[in-house]
Amino acid sequence: MLELPLNFHETPMHNALVIFQVVLSVLLSLLILVQNKDGGLSAAVGGGEQSFRSTRRGPERVIFLSTVVVAILFVANALAIAMV
Repeated sequence: MLELPLNFHETPMHNALVIFQVVLSVLLSLLILVQNKDGGLSAAVGGGEQSFRSTRRGPERVIFLSTVVVAILFVANALAIAMV
């Protein structure tokens, strides 16, 4: 039977990717939690006035695009961890 050494995946690259994955997961969770479904960031911070618009503006757009970018990085990093 083939036995793998205990430190099979413990290379510096693998460790860096795992740490980066943890950082990305925390950041992605925070970005998702900041998004407010009912009124967006303006209703969560500025008040309860509801406005129904189909486009995101200002900080809401930045948070939305940041969430998309972090999610793509998260998936790419998970694939990189699988390859290393």
